Amino acid sequence: MDNESIRMIGELTDVGAQYALDLLGAILLIIFGWILAGWVQRILRRALDRIDRLDSTLRPLIASVARYTILIFVIVAVLAQFGVQTTSIIAALGAIGLAVALALQGTLANIAAGVMLLLLRPFKVGDYIDAEGLAGTVDEVGLFTTRMHTFDGVFREVPNSQLWNRAILNYSRLPTRRIDVTVGVSYDDDIERAMSVLKDLLDGDTRVLHEPPAQVMVAELADSSVDINLRCWVNREDYWDLRFDITKGAKLRLGQEGITIPFPQRDVHLFPV
Repeated sequence: MDNESIRMIGELTDVGAQYALDLLGAILLIIFGWILAGWVQRILRRALDRIDRLDSTLRPLIASVARYTILIFVIVAVLAQFGVQTTSIIAALGAIGLAVALALQGTLANIAAGVMLLLLRPFKVGDYIDAEGLAGTVDEVGLFTTRMHTFDGVFREVPNSQLWNRAILNYSRLPTRRIDVTVGVSYDDDIERAMSVLKDLLDGDTRVLHEPPAQVMVAELADSSVDINLRCWVNREDYWDLRFDITKGAKLRLGQEGITIPFPQRDVHLFPV
């Protein structure tokens, strides 16, 4: 065997040994990165489970994002182990990410809105909300959509971005609510007597809270009636039942006292031509 052959065999041996070491290092790096990613995911998940304010839907998402982020860095490091220019790879990943973001901007907007809804929690499951016409009881807050049902039993699924970009009224957040019922009485009736009867109606119902105290006041001198406003505070769960009972009770009590609830009237005067 001549010297040239021996030299080529030596170079091939050196190259093979170098690639073998690189391959071994890559395998060890992949194993270490995989174990590290799983360990970080489990530790982060346990830490997030201790945060009561963080929604249960968001906890596995954050842990998974952390895991896959570590795995991406591991893949880039493995490619660098074999001499691949990682700068171009990172630039290509950025370009791909930008293209995907532009193509899925509506979906990403829903995800971002879902994350914000889960973090800030303007409402929770079981709350009745009204987001500028999008009203219903919340059944589930997901990353893409929020599911709810309306008061008449209709299922509604709303993209999160629509909820996030609207003013949200949450009727279930506070423990008490105020009831305002307007009752009109005739101009010919005794207003003080009517107000006394309506005040007794409120004071006689145990569901009406004592603080703030119930009020009965003349709200407006309308075209056909003197409008009297009944105002009281009630526990949230009693709101609708008490409102209906007050409306019915006002009609019955005033009728028993001979006080008239007038309907709109118009006087027509005819002049001879």
